[in-house]
Amino acid sequence: MKGQTLAEALKSVFVLLVIVLCLVAGWLIFKNIMGNPVNFEGGNPEGHPLPGNYLGIVYRGGMIVPLLMAVNLILITFVLERYIMLWRAKGRGNLNVFVRKLRDMLNADKIDDAIKLCDKQRGSLANVMRAGLNRYRDLQADKTLMNDQKLLSLQKDLEEATALELPVLSQNLVILSTIASIAVLIGLIGTVLGMIRAFGALATAGAPDALALATGISEALVNTALGITGSTLALIFYNYYQTRVDNMTFKMDEAGFSLVQTFASSLKK
Repeated sequence: MKGQTLAEALKSVFVLLVIVLCLVAGWLIFKNIMGNPVNFEGGNPEGHPLPGNYLGIVYRGGMIVPLLMAVNLILITFVLERYIMLWRAKGRGNLNVFVRKLRDMLNADKIDDAIKLCDKQRGSLANVMRAGLNRYRDLQADKTLMNDQKLLSLQKDLEEATALELPVLSQNLVILSTIASIAVLIGLIGTVLGMIRAFGALATAGAPDALALATGISEALVNTALGITGSTLALIFYNYYQTRVDNMTFKMDEAGFSLVQTFASSLKK
């Protein structure tokens, strides 16, 4: 329990650290790269960007831009983190080949060889099956339990092992789903504020200026573009990783079912 609590605390610290660092990085990029005077006419960051200079155009999007940049940096960080974690959870070899070999070994009653195969494969599926195989071997030698009790015990151990692995697979996916929801909303907030600023400047000037209005609107829409981009990518990667987690969960259930069926058959002999 203490080990699990410490691990959960470290994961929370990691998430918080990533968010803080991305916020700082977003602000630094906004001020020092996009707000560099070389991107603006007369070297004035408060003036108009140089024609075709997109860094300057993005900078003129306003103070919501660094927040959107931080959100996109958080997205990139956790996309990479999930890729690495799911790659490790997959194990060393092809999962379909692993499941097939495991089933053949179970049918041949080669439990020790199946455990060695799990040790070689590693990953979440191998961890679940190794726990089940160890229990399988113990129950074979147990003479105190009835057959039905042995089956229930094996099923319970497999369920517990699966329950321990699933949080590792789905961890931090909620961050991707949250970004998919809020990124576009943050972008719209920045756009609305930019439009208010643009029309307010026109009202102060007194005379309509089509060029100034067009410039103000284009700068305001930078926020929408950044928000939609982040939201779209987050949604794509969330669905991709969720599909991978579902596939791995299905393989766990399939392999566990084969183990239980094999054990049930061995009890009838």
